[in-house]
Amino acid sequence: MLAEQRRRQILEILGKRGAVSVNELYRRLQVSRETIRRDITKLDSEHKLRKTHGGALAKDQVEPPFADRMETNIEGKRAIGQEAAVLVPDGASLIINSGTTTLCLAESLSDRQRLIVYTNDIHVASSLAGRNDNRVILLGGEMQGIEGGTLGRDTTDCLSNYFADFCFIGASALNADPVLSDFSREQAEFHAQMIVHARIAVLLVDHTKFDKRAPVRVDNLERVTHIVTDRKMDKNLDQSLTALGAELISAEVVDEN
Repeated sequence: MLAEQRRRQILEILGKRGAVSVNELYRRLQVSRETIRRDITKLDSEHKLRKTHGGALAKDQVEPPFADRMETNIEGKRAIGQEAAVLVPDGASLIINSGTTTLCLAESLSDRQRLIVYTNDIHVASSLAGRNDNRVILLGGEMQGIEGGTLGRDTTDCLSNYFADFCFIGASALNADPVLSDFSREQAEFHAQMIVHARIAVLLVDHTKFDKRAPVRVDNLERVTHIVTDRKMDKNLDQSLTALGAELISAEVVDEN
């Protein structure tokens, strides 16, 4: 089998499965493990998949970099942030996760007074700290590359010490099963804990995350009280989320042109 054909098969398998191991490819393609690893390295260098320890992930199973996400549907994310900010009174306590939509929310809270904010995101913390008598508690843990956020057991353990009036979670993927999902176990565990540590749990999800599935399920979706979007959902997604009892809020996107 030619290298080009073999690599095409690897991508086809990933398209169906989302993830694959070197051992599985070794069994299916009947070439050496070293050849498989070279193929994966080559495809990773061409940005066609993501190389992992012992295998590979499809591109849609990997969260895009922060800078790329800030350029994706930014008007919709700002509209969501502005709409979600309406829920927050002066003096409220908030848990805000790391992400581009939640950063838009933080920017929309610039005129609020005396907020208490728990966050794992340095961008969110910088946006709200040092103004209007706010208190900002940055949740410790391992920094995630250049993302500006912390994750891992230390971050989740730190969050376990606090309860808040609101939590605001930027969604990675949401489908009509209904299932909320994330790109890593650490993200999923942190976000599931956010939901149970807030009186009002608000999910922020722009339309590019509708009908998508990431690798790891987030628990406690049934305890989300509000879902703020930038566009009305299709009938199946709307009905499944309404059945959970969440209030669905569609923000108006303002055309800046």
